[in-house]
Amino acid sequence: MSQDTAPDDGATAPEPTNPCSMRELAGYFLRLGTFGFGGPIALAGYMQRDLVERRRWITKQDYTEGLALSQLAPGPLAAQLAIYIGWVRGGVSGATLVGFAFVVPSFVMVLALAAVYVQFGGLSWMQGAFYGIGAAVIAIIARSAVKLVRMTLARDYLLWAIFAINAGVTAWTESEIVWIFVGSGVLAMLVKAPPRFGVGSRTLSVIPAFLLTGLHGPATTSTLWTMGWYFTKAGAFVFGSGLAIVPFLYAGVVEEHRWLTERQFLDAVAVAMITPGPVVITTAFIGYLVAGPIGACVAAIGTFVPCYLLTVIPAPYFRRFSKNESIKAFVNGVTAAATGAIAGAAFVLGRRAIFDIPTIAICAVTLLVIFKVKKAPEPLVIAAAGIIGVVVNQLFGLAVAVTP
Repeated sequence: MSQDTAPDDGATAPEPTNPCSMRELAGYFLRLGTFGFGGPIALAGYMQRDLVERRRWITKQDYTEGLALSQLAPGPLAAQLAIYIGWVRGGVSGATLVGFAFVVPSFVMVLALAAVYVQFGGLSWMQGAFYGIGAAVIAIIARSAVKLVRMTLARDYLLWAIFAINAGVTAWTESEIVWIFVGSGVLAMLVKAPPRFGVGSRTLSVIPAFLLTGLHGPATTSTLWTMGWYFTKAGAFVFGSGLAIVPFLYAGVVEEHRWLTERQFLDAVAVAMITPGPVVITTAFIGYLVAGPIGACVAAIGTFVPCYLLTVIPAPYFRRFSKNESIKAFVNGVTAAATGAIAGAAFVLGRRAIFDIPTIAICAVTLLVIFKVKKAPEPLVIAAAGIIGVVVNQLFGLAVAVTP
């Protein structure tokens, strides 16, 4: 075992896992970053299904610990969970490789879409595609929530109560509150395994202008520094899933700095939702619109480096102390809270994405397909939903055009 490999304390007999090389694990996350639609909640569900249930590369305990840490630490949930899984199998080098493999595909796609957006002044087809994709994604999220409930709650009434409270709070407030996650963990710990105390302004001249050019021309050094610091704060201080970063970004990007209009910001969020990989990749799209390719890199680095560090640094201590019964109860409580928040988020997103007969039909058919056809490829389902959305949107537009 290499020195940077995740330690195994051996306090309890580990669950059996199948061997996998770092190349295989990185290949999986490269594919997930390329074809994994649905946002952080769905991506967490894919990891649970593929790595815990099907391949058995990761134990249920490792997965739930990673999910709990991802909820407790600030930053995007899906990226942090992926980094933690990489750390479990390959230490710091594994976390770095997995994080890079997971993020790069969606970053490249967003970079291409941003270039087209700047060139042609918008992407009208995105709204139609998201109309269909949004409804299909809700079905995938619902399936993921059901599987997480089965895996994490069992018949534990306390965990079910924590789940219900967090689902209700998330649905009511439309946000994920980290203090409730912590309180849930403390409650579970105190009830199940109480701890015993008393025992041991000018444009950068050295860079070609086109690399810094966004919607409003070449960006200045000051803009790049401001943007880098702003997205670093977003990655370091926003808790919850990747969707939780959207209100924070809106306040800064549209209202405070006025880098984008509200329409352009909504387009950036739509791009993140219709492309695979982590939703917070929307920061790269925003960065491109403000300061071209360099701006996209600055925004992405500012967002993802904090979440990488806030996962890798505490991971050894989190894993070591998780064998303690009190800490294990705390982790179970946080995991139940996270599962409840995921269910609540599914309700919030569903209320916005499913609002008429076509979206209801798309969601219902998607649910039927993913529950009845066990090996139905989600990318194909999502692509079909997007095409249907574009067609319905075009037909609706024609109907409006000819209405007197």
